[in-house]
Amino acid sequence: MSETNILFEVNTLIGKIRTSKGYWETITHKHPEVRSLLETIKEALKRPEQIRRSKVDTAVYLFYKKVERHWLAVVIKKINHEGFVVTAYLTDKIKEGKKI
Repeated sequence: MSETNILFEVNTLIGKIRTSKGYWETITHKHPEVRSLLETIKEALKRPEQIRRSKVDTAVYLFYKKVERHWLAVVIKKINHEGFVVTAYLTDKIKEGKKI
């Protein structure tokens, strides 16, 4: 990923996480409700209210932050010390998984 293509990179409790401008477009096309939540997504990664590790894929983590009546879920995957955002969406409840 070229430096100019990176939309953001933040330090989290499990390492650096980033996303590209192009991938952000993919996420917001699928979940338009998060388009205006970019800063909240960064905040959820920096200071989550909860982190869960996926029961299915141990390289996948879900970062949660309360946004009004919903939870903002930011799903990230960490491979070889590199972390990236898989998706982000609003949900009514926190998924099962090991609490970190």
